[in-house]
Amino acid sequence: MKISETNAIARISELGMDDMPLVEYTPVPTKLPTDWFTKYRELCHKFMESLTDCATEIAFMNLSQNEFMALVTGRALPRNTSIRWRIPITLGGEMKIENMFLCRTFPHSHRLDRFILEQAGNDTLWLPNPARAIYVPTHTANGGAGGNATSDRLAQMAAQIANDNSLG
Repeated sequence: MKISETNAIARISELGMDDMPLVEYTPVPTKLPTDWFTKYRELCHKFMESLTDCATEIAFMNLSQNEFMALVTGRALPRNTSIRWRIPITLGGEMKIENMFLCRTFPHSHRLDRFILEQAGNDTLWLPNPARAIYVPTHTANGGAGGNATSDRLAQMAAQIANDNSLG
């Protein structure tokens, strides 16, 4: 069975994520290697360290300075955040940073799980594919006419971390 793009967009909108881009994908059931979790943990650290380019999106996640620093240095994932696969590994996705994105666990990750599970058994799936490495819903990703001091502060910190990393 195949779900239409129109139906997929309507369903993701019903789940409150009308700004989530979707990609059509034909699943390729894949067996995980025995050492997948070790590789996954290492990749998660590298992914978190790569997020310095996404300081603006991180700012709208309302993290404390300590949570922000732990995230972009790859030390710890903040509470209520999840690293997700754009294409799940068990469906043929690659274990690469480009196949990952970060979002809030509740409600976004839970809703994305529901969206994907509702398509189980279909010949093709519509999978979430945000434009950036962090999914922040459009309605929360603006600071208003006066700007966002948190965003500015965290963007400066991320720029400094990126600069330090390129020097070292």
